[in-house]
Amino acid sequence: MHAFDVLGDPVRRRILELLADGETTAGALGTVIQREFGISQPAVSQHLKVLRDNGFATVRPDGTRRLYAVDPRPLRDVDQWLDHFRQFWTPPLHALATELARGRRERRLRGQPADTPEDRSES
Repeated sequence: MHAFDVLGDPVRRRILELLADGETTAGALGTVIQREFGISQPAVSQHLKVLRDNGFATVRPDGTRRLYAVDPRPLRDVDQWLDHFRQFWTPPLHALATELARGRRERRLRGQPADTPEDRSES
């Protein structure tokens, strides 16, 4: 299965988001996913299996529990593929950052109050 086929499913993306916070038990993942998506425990298990089989997650036994974690290797491959497309959003984001900094500087020079926590920390 191609990485984007794996990541194309919102349930699997959410599982990876949860795993990004650290190693998590299958039971804890199942509870969150069942609540958020209204799917059964066996369906959650199938999604975990797809993530494992395609290298996005690892599992290790801990007594009777199974602990899942993110395996970053396939995500690095996705990031590398996306690198070809960064040219489309990187310059506009840099331009936005420049304009925001310019606006903060102008407000500061005019003596206007800061609008954001970042503005207040720069004063």
